[in-house]
Amino acid sequence: MSRIGYKTVTVPDGVDVKRDGNDVTVKGPKGTITRTFSPIITMKVADGEVNFDRPDNNNKTRALHGTTRANFNNMIEGVTKGFAKTLKLVGVGYRAQLKGKLILSVGYSNPVEIEVPSTLKVEVPDNNTINISGISKQEVGDFAAEIRAVRSPEPYKGKGIRYENEHITLKEGKTGK
Repeated sequence: MSRIGYKTVTVPDGVDVKRDGNDVTVKGPKGTITRTFSPIITMKVADGEVNFDRPDNNNKTRALHGTTRANFNNMIEGVTKGFAKTLKLVGVGYRAQLKGKLILSVGYSNPVEIEVPSTLKVEVPDNNTINISGISKQEVGDFAAEIRAVRSPEPYKGKGIRYENEHITLKEGKTGK
């Protein structure tokens, strides 16, 4: 059984943690994140360390304990280092452009336009690579998944939009007599 909820989170120098009831605001060199946590889990901030405690051992409470600690740790990591994902476009004629919106040409009759959230930084260094970075792990992952869903990799030729280190297992095609 995991005991991740009991691990202490160390708050680095230059990061400020403020609590207002269930709302927790973390401010660091890269920006500010605010998140509302469950009132079931208690949070104790003292001397640059944060601990989380749970009132009982119910399954839901135990799961919420580890999740709360992990989400808070991701907030700390986001305002100090940030999060990034890279997507690759694989296919003949597949390309991406950034002109206010993200424009994907991925084999459809018309290009697909995706609005880029203001909290994220999106770069297209070459036509086949998309770099997404931001301070919220959830926003970065959700936006990367939204882009990937436009044309997810197909299992026969491997064409589509994939994560940088994603491995696609190719299926065997039809066999003759």
